[in-house]
Amino acid sequence: MALPRPISSTQKSGSLSQTDLSIRCRWPVSCWHGSRRLQRKSKEQFMVKSDAEMSGDVVVQLMQLFDQNGIDVVVDGGWGVDALLGEQTRSHGDLDIALQHKDVPKLRALLEARGYKDVPRDDTRDCNFVMRDDKGHEVDFHSYTFDAHGTIVFGVEYPFDSLTGSGSILGYPVKCISVEWMVKFHAGYELDENDYRDVCALCERFGMALPAEYERFTREGAE
Repeated sequence: MALPRPISSTQKSGSLSQTDLSIRCRWPVSCWHGSRRLQRKSKEQFMVKSDAEMSGDVVVQLMQLFDQNGIDVVVDGGWGVDALLGEQTRSHGDLDIALQHKDVPKLRALLEARGYKDVPRDDTRDCNFVMRDDKGHEVDFHSYTFDAHGTIVFGVEYPFDSLTGSGSILGYPVKCISVEWMVKFHAGYELDENDYRDVCALCERFGMALPAEYERFTREGAE
């Protein structure tokens, strides 16, 4: 699944150029809504991926921890899809979260107290990094900062209304990426079977048309 690109703390949404982007949190302009896919490739390329499954029980424990400490977290990625569906449809290797950048230090400290450590990656940024515990459970951070007008001024460029979804994981209510944007984020990169299954499930559940770029999976399945 693709996520919006990170931008710098000095740039306004809609006025970006490749030379304007911050070195600390930069992706090529061609990666609009594509940083998630680049990040996935970087994980495979530059680090040993954990074989541990990020189970629903672990996710709920973490979400409860965040809620108890007043940290507003939006679930993204595969668990975000399953939160919208209200059930687990496949296994997940990590938990993708979106949060305000000001909350990163507090959340990082909470995870460090539970044995989580930074995972070395060549594409690590202030607004995008991964932490893992000794059991292999991974949390993938995607942080952002909005100004008073609701415009992204730093970090992963989430559209404001993409962060307004709601769902549940093992019955526990969570905030997640809205279904419309979840489907949009599953586009603009090389799609795989997990993407197809996720988007099909969302479109069927919420009465949405399957995006045209997924039609090849339907044709291949019929052959």
